[in-house]
Amino acid sequence: MLDGYEMHDLTQPWSQDTPAWPTYDNPKVWYEKSLDTEKVNGQKIEFMNHTGTHLDGEKHFVAHGRDIEQVGLDELVGDAVVADISDKVGDYDVYTSEMIEDVCDVREGDILFIHTGYQEYAWHKENADPHRFFCKHPGPNAEFAEWCKEMDINYLILDCGSADHPMNTVVRDIRPELAKEAADHLGVDDLDEIFPPEGYQLMHTELFPEGIIHVENAQVPEELLNERVQIGTFPWRFRGGESSVCRCVAFE
Repeated sequence: MLDGYEMHDLTQPWSQDTPAWPTYDNPKVWYEKSLDTEKVNGQKIEFMNHTGTHLDGEKHFVAHGRDIEQVGLDELVGDAVVADISDKVGDYDVYTSEMIEDVCDVREGDILFIHTGYQEYAWHKENADPHRFFCKHPGPNAEFAEWCKEMDINYLILDCGSADHPMNTVVRDIRPELAKEAADHLGVDDLDEIFPPEGYQLMHTELFPEGIIHVENAQVPEELLNERVQIGTFPWRFRGGESSVCRCVAFE
């Protein structure tokens, strides 16, 4: 099976310790049935869709958008490229389409994995720092979103907490001290200069209506950086689902 291919798991492990997106409830896992009393283990799980590696669907931000079931396997599996911009960006930095094109051969219709390097701060890593992973990672602005449309990107995969810059999400409002830190770093008096209100969460609000969705909280091995591969993303066949936990695999 799959002769000549090596598979690489691009998925974070998932457990009750996996943190959800800020302001969302963390997962709960417990045994409703147990071997000691009923001779069978049966777990019950309660969690937000946006926990661990997950696919954001159109319906997450677009009322009339497709649910997860409507996103076909022919769209979720295809040609991909991994862009390593980890040496170009740090806390709060803004990345651009030029940075992506400088490091890899991205083609029209590709699945694009953006490796910022912030997967090293994910909850299960030796250098775990959810604060940096969710609240300080680099992200794009309007220029990048327009480029994604021009390139007809199939979908995006990110190795950090959001496809949007944290200062273009609720993080900016709930962590005003970080907003000040980010503004100082970016050299502006007001973050609206970079992230105006009309472009709030633009990687969601502007790209989802175009069918360009994304996977967040993924990870990628070093040997795939800046390489062309095939990638498959496998969410639940979730009728009515606005998003879904998923397994992401690279086929090299």
